Amino acid sequence: MLARIMSYGLTGIVGFPVSVETDISFGAVSYETVGLPDNAVKESKERIHSAIRNSGFNYPNTRIVVNLAPADVRKEGSVYDLPIAVGILAASGELPAKAAENWMIIGELALDGSVRGIKGVLPMVIDACERGFTDFILPKENAAEASYIAAANIIPVSNLLDAALFLRGMKQIEPQPHSEWALAEKRHDCDFSLIKGQQAAKRAAEVAVSGNHNMLMIGTPGSGKTMLARSIPSILPELTNEEALEITKIHSVAGILPYGGIVTERPFRSPHHSASIPALVGGGAKALPGEISLAHYGVLFLDELPEFSKSALEALRQPLEDGFVTVTRAAAKAQYPADFMLVAAMNPCPCGNYGSRVSQCRCNRFQIERYRNKISGPLLDRIDLHVEMTEVAYEDLSSKQDGETSAKIRERVNRVRQLQRERFEGEGILFNSQMSAKMIKKYCKLTDEAEKLLELSFTKLNLSARAYNRIIKVSRTIADMAGEKDIGKASIAEALQYRSLDSKYWGNV
Repeated sequence: MLARIMSYGLTGIVGFPVSVETDISFGAVSYETVGLPDNAVKESKERIHSAIRNSGFNYPNTRIVVNLAPADVRKEGSVYDLPIAVGILAASGELPAKAAENWMIIGELALDGSVRGIKGVLPMVIDACERGFTDFILPKENAAEASYIAAANIIPVSNLLDAALFLRGMKQIEPQPHSEWALAEKRHDCDFSLIKGQQAAKRAAEVAVSGNHNMLMIGTPGSGKTMLARSIPSILPELTNEEALEITKIHSVAGILPYGGIVTERPFRSPHHSASIPALVGGGAKALPGEISLAHYGVLFLDELPEFSKSALEALRQPLEDGFVTVTRAAAKAQYPADFMLVAAMNPCPCGNYGSRVSQCRCNRFQIERYRNKISGPLLDRIDLHVEMTEVAYEDLSSKQDGETSAKIRERVNRVRQLQRERFEGEGILFNSQMSAKMIKKYCKLTDEAEKLLELSFTKLNLSARAYNRIIKVSRTIADMAGEKDIGKASIAEALQYRSLDSKYWGNV
């Protein structure tokens, strides 16, 4: 007898429907799974056998063939345990033949028949609903995560017996209540009001966040680079429902999302400088997302930038330009979004004291050049704002006066970002930093004085075409912050100031 159950698979964060076909026929006792299963799927035979018997059902001692269609797409993981078990029960007559035909069933089985949660449920449910599937039987651990999809009718099950009794019509299981998107109240340990001095750096951070620009901070140890970077989440705009679901999809696939949870704040990822290319960009046998994708719609903070391997830093160049990354491995290929704001920090030399007002630098010229040259010109070109930070004066540190709070800065950031959303409506982008050359021409009109200043600086600073475009993008953000329709001389001058460290620290790049 043949039974057909619908399930779902994932390639990256893109899902695809899988038809689980189970055929039981007379012949020598055997169990075969076909349809490009990986080892986890092949090993499901033993889990399913024990789960069926320990749930009180008879396991058919005959020939069983399970086909996972489409047969030309590799099937990975333990998500097919529950649909295969239900298929065996239906094919052997333990369940009505058509009882499960209209249900999308996903879940891993334990030996005692209990259903365990799996990774990647949210992108599966979203993709399935877009294809017209609406009824799901899911592990109870994953039900709350999937409940944010309004079109989904979710039946949470704790074990195989509950699923079988529900499909028989012998047990009533209440659908998982739909969850409404709501922002949780957030408290940040780092606030801009706690940062003493460094007014220019705080201004640069506000510009960077307002336009979603990348930023590099260069300064002596203890000047506040790390504290400023860790304060940036406190001025980031609040998430929208669509952004939260997009981030949650990536975190769900990566397996770092707590069961029943959904992301409620923009991610702030800070990998150690020993991180490898797969850790940053993504990879492994299953082509899982890396730090740049986990920082999607948030901040990727790279402290001690030159200490990262040069190959790992160069791997960031394409995602910084395109906003996505394609991870290709021998057994898997996946594309992940990577629209993040890069915030990096570094010392000006190996000892950290180059340019210090209080300490003597111990490095020779060769050591300094080798240290700085770990940051290549093309990578530096992709960082919009270069900010120099020096030691904080005692008067600033001992001052009893509080600085401007993050809440006030965030209000201005929200206003500027709302202006950008209105400007780029229908363009497919959200931020000034995402503008193409065509959009720059359309939305970035310079005054005559601004044009002359930029022309003079282009030759003097020996800027690349990419640096030229990024200066205009930053100046567009500065003009938006000032409420100006056209980009004036002052906005261009400030944007150029954020590129002046190119020549100071690296020469002409």
